[in-house]
Order: sequence, then C-alpha cells, then structure tokens
Amino acid sequence: MLKVGITGQPGFVGSHLYNLLGTEPDIQRIPCRDEFFSDEKALRNFVKQCDVIVHLAAMNRHPDPQVIYDTNIRLVKQLIAAMEAEQVAPHVLFSSSTQEERDNLYGASKREGRQLLAEWAERNGGKFTGCVIPNVFGPFGKPNYNSVVATFCHKLTHGEEPEIQVDGSIRLIYVGDLCREFIKIMRTAETAVLRPIPYGAERKVSELLATFRRFKELYFEQGILPELRDRFEVQLFNTFCGYLDYKTFYPFSLKNNTDARGTFVELVKLDHLGGQVSFSTTVPGVTRGNHYHTRKIERFAVIRGKARIELRRIGTTEKMVFELDGDHPAFVDMPVWHTHNITNIGDDELYTVFWINEFYNPEDPDTFFEEA
Repeated sequence: MLKVGITGQPGFVGSHLYNLLGTEPDIQRIPCRDEFFSDEKALRNFVKQCDVIVHLAAMNRHPDPQVIYDTNIRLVKQLIAAMEAEQVAPHVLFSSSTQEERDNLYGASKREGRQLLAEWAERNGGKFTGCVIPNVFGPFGKPNYNSVVATFCHKLTHGEEPEIQVDGSIRLIYVGDLCREFIKIMRTAETAVLRPIPYGAERKVSELLATFRRFKELYFEQGILPELRDRFEVQLFNTFCGYLDYKTFYPFSLKNNTDARGTFVELVKLDHLGGQVSFSTTVPGVTRGNHYHTRKIERFAVIRGKARIELRRIGTTEKMVFELDGDHPAFVDMPVWHTHNITNIGDDELYTVFWINEFYNPEDPDTFFEEA
C-alpha cells in the first residue's frame, strides 16, 4: 500500500488528485490541511507518514509579486525542514510551471523551489521529481486565478462577457490527465530534477473562446448536446459544465407537442455527438445509481411517474435534490465527479430514458460507486 500525501490538497489540482487517488485500491491517502504549515508538529507528523508527497501548495496570484515569491519559497523550506527533522526521505513530486522560463518572481519561485528540493534529495538520499507542468484546466477551477479556461467558462455561464487580453497560443493539460501522470510517476518511482509533463493540446485563446461560445449557444441556451470532435473537446465540455449553476439550470424543460394523439417529447437532441439512449422502468420506492463518472456524460429524462434525483460532488457533503414529474417532461444531466441516483417517489411505475456518451474506450474504468 503506497501512502500518498498532497500539500495544497484543498486546491484545484489537489482536490482532483485526492479524489482520483481514492479510486486506486493500492494507494492510501494521508490527509493534509493547509494549517499544517502553521503548525510544525502537525507538518512533521504528516511527512513521516508518507511514502510519496506531492507538493502542490503554492501561491499563484497576489498584487505584490514579492509576496508570491516569498510564500512559495517558505513553503518549500518548511517542507524540507519537517522531513529533515523527522529524518524521512519520501519520494517528493514538485509541481513547477512552464513559467520557470519567464522573467517573473512566480517563475523564479518555482525554479528555485525545485532546485531546493533537488538539493534536499541529494543531501538526504531521497527521491525527487521536478514536474514542469503546462496550463492546467478542468472542472471546479477558480476563475480569474487558475486558468483562462476557468475564467471563460465562469463568465459565459454567469451572464458576463469574456475578454481576450492577449491572443497567444497556450499548451494545455486536463487536470485528470495530469493526475494520472502523477500516479504513473509515483508507481514507477521515476526521479528527475527536471521532468516536463506532456501537454494534451495547444490552442489559441480565441479558439478556446469560440469553442466555449458554441457550448453556450447549443447546450446552455438550447439544451442541445454539442458535437465533441475528439477527447480534448470532451474535456473542454466537461469543464464548461462544471461552471453551471446546477440548482437553477436543472431541471431543463424538454420541448413537447401534445394533441389528440398524445404527447411527443424530444428527449435528446445531438449536434452530431451520438451516444447511447436507454429506457428503464422502476417500481415505487426503488433507487438506481449511487455511482459517479470521471469522464462520461450522462442524461436522465423522466417521461412517466415521479422521481427524485440526487447529486453530490465528491469530497463535499452538500446534496442537490431535484424532483421530476413525467407530466412535465424534464431532464437532469450528471456532471463528472458527482455521485448521483434516481428514486421512484410516486405510486406508479417510473419510466426513465437515459443517454450516455461512449466516447471513451468502455474497457477503461470510469464508473465508481459511492452513496449519494
């Protein structure tokens, strides 16, 4: 059992990595709180439990660049001091940035922090991997802080107009791919003072914004699932959906036409996306689901009977509850990293139609069970 701790665990990358490690049966997570860096005893107790430490704790933004530099160097030095005080030498993975090459204090803090940890490893017989990471994006990133992707998605889903400051070309990696790269390095015990993390795609800022505008027009405004041309666009779409205000966006009313013959309801409208549409019946009182997906996109549409759909984001306790009635057709989509279920709360049989995309290899595990 590999014991892994993550400094900066509550952050964007840290929370994704912590959640993904929870799906690995051979890895034990050692919790880390930000307050440990204000409590020497707690930090020392943390480091002595770990076989691997992923050092993500850092400051990315501040009006005074000197504060960023001082904070990031201090955090590295505190981590080194704790490991040396406990005389432990775990494998340390350091999260650096391609901004190391730039002439700014943030890049300098990353470059010098990486060097300090490399010197610690050489001095103490430890293992060290200095990961140089491109721009990271994914669901739940902080707008105006983590990535231009997060900023664009937040603005487009919250009635604001994004602006392009510089239309440069940026190299991007999806947070899930980054986390899997970390896990690969942990398992192979790969060491390197400088270990570039490969990027997933390169796009101009204007191209990214155009893609997100398409998602807004089709999905956010009309409920149409947009064409997703490749794996990268699936990742962009899952990221975009992570910024929806689920409580107000769902249930999304379906278009229907009722006449003397009955009712015709358009369940799923696809913009060349494809996928699988399924149908189920559920007897009163029965619950289906209680699992979450890390990549798949899934839709529940209630067409007869009464249902309660529950969603809870992994790592949180807040539960979102939606009640749907087949007399008023509507759907709820299942965001990635949200445990979800559906329960028949009526007296009659519940009819539900499910759509799920199978863009990914179905042999690649994606579904994990956890009570909502």
